Amino acid sequence: MKVVEMKGITKEFPGIKANEDVSFHLNKGEILALAGENGAGKSTLMNILYGLYQPEKGQIFINEKPVIIKDPNTAISLGIGMVHQHFMLIPPLTVTENIILGSEPVKAGIFLNIEEAAKKVKDISNQYGLMIDPFARIENISVGMQQRVEILKTLYRGAEILILDEPTAVLTPQEIKEFFSIIRLLIEKGKSIIIITHKLDEVKQISDRIVVLRHGKITGEAVTSEVSTEKIASMMVGRDVVFRVKKEKIEPGEVVLDIQEVSAIDDRGLPALKSIGFNVRAGEIVGIAGVDGNGQTELVEVITGLRKASCGHILLKGKDITGLPPRKIIETGVGHIPEDRHKRGLVLNFSVAENFVLMDYYKPPFAKWINLSYKAIYDFAKKLIEKFDVRTPGIDTLARSLSGGNQQKIIIAREIIRNPNLLIASQPTRGLDVGAIEFVQENLLEQRRNGKAILLVSLELEEIMNLSDRILVIYEGKIVGELPGADATQDKIGVMMTGAKS
Repeated sequence: MKVVEMKGITKEFPGIKANEDVSFHLNKGEILALAGENGAGKSTLMNILYGLYQPEKGQIFINEKPVIIKDPNTAISLGIGMVHQHFMLIPPLTVTENIILGSEPVKAGIFLNIEEAAKKVKDISNQYGLMIDPFARIENISVGMQQRVEILKTLYRGAEILILDEPTAVLTPQEIKEFFSIIRLLIEKGKSIIIITHKLDEVKQISDRIVVLRHGKITGEAVTSEVSTEKIASMMVGRDVVFRVKKEKIEPGEVVLDIQEVSAIDDRGLPALKSIGFNVRAGEIVGIAGVDGNGQTELVEVITGLRKASCGHILLKGKDITGLPPRKIIETGVGHIPEDRHKRGLVLNFSVAENFVLMDYYKPPFAKWINLSYKAIYDFAKKLIEKFDVRTPGIDTLARSLSGGNQQKIIIAREIIRNPNLLIASQPTRGLDVGAIEFVQENLLEQRRNGKAILLVSLELEEIMNLSDRILVIYEGKIVGELPGADATQDKIGVMMTGAKS
């Protein structure tokens, strides 16, 4: 039985056709992977199914009956739930308070019945193996647990059809395994699931069928077990994709970054870095591997001036930059691709052109006295858009309107064009498709060939092993092991990630 069918769906935004005559279906008890490049139209299509957008053309059928989904409340009433890539949770509130928002149970007609709600949340959590404390505050639980809360929120409202938008983008390898177990249990309990993803190994691992979108159109459909990873990638980007980049042997040069016994505390006042010391040389990529939350974020923040070191020194080409303001550190020759492109990499309500000059807007030729020279900014933006293949309707388009891959291209272009001595790349391919990942990794290797020092921080072990000349493993704020990139294996790194020293 087809629980969802979308026929001839077309959706247009100013300057772009996000979906064009798209037709597909979801069977009951099936996991369907909706794959494609960033900006292919996957999320737009699912936002239509969830009632957040209205299509210009097309029909939707739920359980083989035609429906008009005018808003998310209509979708929920039809048994559709959606877990968005960026979670819709309020950190200070508890799990139960987040789940019941908008559908609060009451007693005596006026009083909030939080006990009844918590009991229902607990029952559903146990039924689906989610194992969530209904009274835990969102700000105190892991990202993986927050995602479970989002899933629980849909189940609480009676969802039979679940849409999961890039569900593993922010999860650790262990959390991904646990998440897949939950997905399989949901299917056993009779749910039907659409997963929006670009991670091909996960497509192969979890889905029954795959539908591929490119430039808003369907370019292929297949039973997952009958199609290769290479073929899926080709359908997604329209060409063959290199899964393992070629890295030439380069003899490292002078020490560019020298970290000397650096310590720092986190936002809770607890030790995050404990006397860390290492260096990065010119023409070298040093990778930092570790389970998320072991000090990687604080390390990058200390180097870039976003967090104060409690002791130790940071030297850039012999100059002590410890404690300098971020702008001074940037001007000293540090480029930074931040782990969260929305919070730290872009001003989403600024245009593409304005985001290109965030680091240098106050300098000539972009500034003349106290005024901005928009001609110079636009000319600069046009060059970078062409050089780095940023796909945007125009230079005045708001950054928030672009796909994740094109947002990341803006940041990479802006940082590389400044020709820094040290480039810090933190989670540079998080949430990107195979084509964008290839672009990012090739640009990092190009900087290595140009003699730049690169500090790569990534939760993706394949990426760390693929790119790094040396790999450092961080655990509870300490470097617990070091491996030459050529000798590294997932097993060796995995053991160190538990705290065992090399």
